[in-house]
Amino acid sequence: MTAAPVSRFPVPRLEDMPEDLRARILEVQEKSGFIPNVFLALAHRPAEWRAFFAYHDALMEKDSGLTKAEREMIVVATSGANRCQYCVVAHGAILRIRAKNPLIADQVAVNYLKADLTPRQKAMLDFAMKVALDAGAIGDADFEALRAHGFSSEDIWDIGAVAAFFALSNRMANMTAMRPNDEFYLLGRQPRQK
Repeated sequence: MTAAPVSRFPVPRLEDMPEDLRARILEVQEKSGFIPNVFLALAHRPAEWRAFFAYHDALMEKDSGLTKAEREMIVVATSGANRCQYCVVAHGAILRIRAKNPLIADQVAVNYLKADLTPRQKAMLDFAMKVALDAGAIGDADFEALRAHGFSSEDIWDIGAVAAFFALSNRMANMTAMRPNDEFYLLGRQPRQK
C-alpha cells in the first residue's frame, strides 16, 4: 500500500470527527472492509460532508428508471472526461460489481462510444457527457433522443443530476488531490470465490 496522503488538505482523525460522520464511516468500513478516502477527505468540512453525502445518496441509492449500474456508468464516463482519477477508480470498481462485468468500467472510462453498451445506454451517456461538459448547449433535441430510447422525464432528470453532481465531485477530488484507495483497483475484476 502507498503512504501518499489522502488529500492535500488536513484529514481529521476518525476519533476527532463528529459522531454522525464517524458512525457513517464505520458503517461503510464494516460493509466494504475499508474506508473510502472520499469519506475521510471531505470530513475536513463536516457540514459540507453531510450535504455532499445526502445528495449523493438521494441520487445513487434510490429506485428509479435507471439501474444502479447505469448510474455508475454515468459517473465513470463523465469522470473520465473530467480527468478525475479518484472517481474513475472508485466508481469503476462499483460499476464492475454492479454490472457483474470486469471489463465495462475500463471501456466506459476510456471511450464509452466503443464500450460494450446498448444503444439506450450510449444515448444516456451522450446526454450525461453533454451535461458534464457542455450543459449550455442542451436543447429539446437532446430530450427527444432520450425519449426515443424509452427514458421518462424523471429518468432524464436523474441522468442530468448524476452527471452534474459528479462534475462537482470530480472538481473537488481533483482540487484536493484525493487519492483512490488501493483496494478499489482490484474490486470486481475477478469473480468472487465461492
